[in-house]
Amino acid sequence: ARKRLKPLRTVVAWRGRAEWDQVMVGLYCGDSRLQQEALDRVSAWKSRYGPKMPLAVDCTAELIRCKVLDSSGRLKSHELVLSYGLALVRFVNLITERKQKMVSIPLRQLAREVDIPIWVVDLRHELTHGKLPRLALCRKGCDVVLDWLRKTYWSRQLGNNLCEESEDEDEEQEGVEANAELDNDAWE
Repeated sequence: ARKRLKPLRTVVAWRGRAEWDQVMVGLYCGDSRLQQEALDRVSAWKSRYGPKMPLAVDCTAELIRCKVLDSSGRLKSHELVLSYGLALVRFVNLITERKQKMVSIPLRQLAREVDIPIWVVDLRHELTHGKLPRLALCRKGCDVVLDWLRKTYWSRQLGNNLCEESEDEDEEQEGVEANAELDNDAWE
């Protein structure tokens, strides 16, 4: 007798669709207390998931952490520039790194391919190699990148529907699990 094979399931760090949705809403809500709770949840995911954590989740958390620090008033302007700068440099490097081939491709070209504004790549270049930019420009870069992550990653995970919930939570969770690896390959 043949054994019937069960479809492979992807193990994820979050408990279910509801937790995933709650974290996404918390990260993007604008309330620093709720954002901090979502960041704590992402930290728990990261401790469970380690290097398998989707890059988009990691980048979103780093950028939101900057915004929470900024709104707290605990850091000086220069410290905020460094904090935002590191998060923005990591975002551009990690996202474009996936598209690099054996031949080095300019970051501006890679950014164009994934629809990241060229000025964000230029900002990354200034942060890495030039004079540190103004805090206002770093904040703007953070907002643009967070919007890009929301549209390119988070909305896709939710099927471009951030408000309505489906009646079948098992199907939703399978969709989130199936898309958990989107961070690495689908951005290409």
